[in-house]
Amino acid sequence: MKQLLKWTGLVLFAAVVGLALAFAFNAVVRSQTSIAAALRPASQVTPYPSVQPWGYGGWGMGPGMVGGCGTKGRAYPGSGTPITLDQAIESARQYLATYGNPDLELTEVMEFSNNFYAEVKEQSTGIHAFEVLIDRYTGAVYPEPGPNMMWNIRYGHMGGMMGGWGRSRAGAMSVTPERARDIAQKWLDKYLPGTSAAQEVDAFYGYYTIHVIKNGEVYGMLSVNGYTGDVWYHTWHGNFIEMKELEEQK
Repeated sequence: MKQLLKWTGLVLFAAVVGLALAFAFNAVVRSQTSIAAALRPASQVTPYPSVQPWGYGGWGMGPGMVGGCGTKGRAYPGSGTPITLDQAIESARQYLATYGNPDLELTEVMEFSNNFYAEVKEQSTGIHAFEVLIDRYTGAVYPEPGPNMMWNIRYGHMGGMMGGWGRSRAGAMSVTPERARDIAQKWLDKYLPGTSAAQEVDAFYGYYTIHVIKNGEVYGMLSVNGYTGDVWYHTWHGNFIEMKELEEQK
């Protein structure tokens, strides 16, 4: 009986020690989490988000990709040689045609070292609808990640999930274009000294996109949330090469 009581006591003691260690570990984890949260910049989504465009597949807007997975082949066969800017424009127009919405027009296409980038605007409202990327080698077109999907309350992934809520807030952004540019410049002064926010601010449904300028040339771009003022830098483009402004004929 004494031996049984001895082992029972040891087991209970071990259990108490184990619980004490577990509580101590949880307290340390909570403390570290609180410290990390306190050190996080308050007005930035993240200086350099690690989202990769191909990780989203066919999420987001409209009918999905043109020339990518799940379609009837690629617009241009991959050959190790990049397509031209004009071919990228053709791919973007083919993508836009799948919407069947004559109100949407292609406004500009930019070539970067990692991809082509294009903006689409509503002719009737003058508001930019969404942004797409075009593969430099295949011509495949897909929704741009980041703000275009997560902040676009009408055409983006989150806007589609929220249904009428997103459409009801369209045009009600509390951050003005002027304020968005000021926010962008303060962010650039802190994280990319020597760069500046372009004067032109493109308004989308829920956010703004602004070109970043360095030494008088396009350096990159970022977006500012139209409700919170959060900043999201577009890290996926690479180095700027050239661009073409487009004017669709009605």
